[in-house]
Amino acid sequence: MKSDFESRYAVSPQETKRMTTDELRKNFLIEKIFEADKVNLCLSHYDRYIAGGAMPVLEKIELPNPGNLKAAYFLERREMGIINVGGKGTIEADEEIYELDFKEALYISKETKKVIFSSADKNNPAKFYINSAPAHHKYPTKKVTKSDAEIVTVGSLENSNHRRINKLLVASVIQTCQLQMGMTELKPGSVWNTMPAHTHDRRMEVYFYFEVAQGQSVCHFMGEPQESRHIWMQNEQAVISPNWSIHAGAGTSNYTFIWGMAGENLDYGDMDMWQINDLK
Repeated sequence: MKSDFESRYAVSPQETKRMTTDELRKNFLIEKIFEADKVNLCLSHYDRYIAGGAMPVLEKIELPNPGNLKAAYFLERREMGIINVGGKGTIEADEEIYELDFKEALYISKETKKVIFSSADKNNPAKFYINSAPAHHKYPTKKVTKSDAEIVTVGSLENSNHRRINKLLVASVIQTCQLQMGMTELKPGSVWNTMPAHTHDRRMEVYFYFEVAQGQSVCHFMGEPQESRHIWMQNEQAVISPNWSIHAGAGTSNYTFIWGMAGENLDYGDMDMWQINDLK
């Protein structure tokens, strides 16, 4: 089995605003999430959050235990959230087997010793997008579908931000320690996400963009509200958002993105809003 593990240090707002385009991308952009029969993982030192992906094609692949974690096994002191963005697949978590279809989620509890990924069809492999955060308590492993989610429709076509927010692994749906995940689907004709922008000092976030049509891109905005920067992103890429940074984006067409976050609380509404005309 092949796997790749990368560790990224946290950087301050002062450092960030002096970065070149290449430096911004090296520190915050996670370019390669999915590779055939491989697990790719990136550890951010913001809240020790891990984001990555597993894509089983010709064989089953097992969640590795990178030496950087200094743990007996990956989930010894961690919890994990997974959303499938590919074909139908299966996740084996110790003795239990869970089938995940497109856009279905699975929360895996702390102290789960073995996690194995497989696809139902090698010609349409599963793509398991993975997020993980440190955990202090063991909550039950649970599958969450879109029918289980808390769903909110916000924005408007007139403002180019009509979107459906699917809250999947959040406190109103499932018990977790600090990890929260959900998925926002922009409707045709809308391109803006998370606008007006916000920050939240008590948690960090990672965005994963997908369903970006061929030949299209998303421009992700980050940085302090009055010292913003941008990163151009392609389909199936992720970006790290520190707690001091806004996280918003505009695509050249509509798209979907998964948001994952961790920090001190589970209050989804814990946001410090910034008016559009105050951004710089």
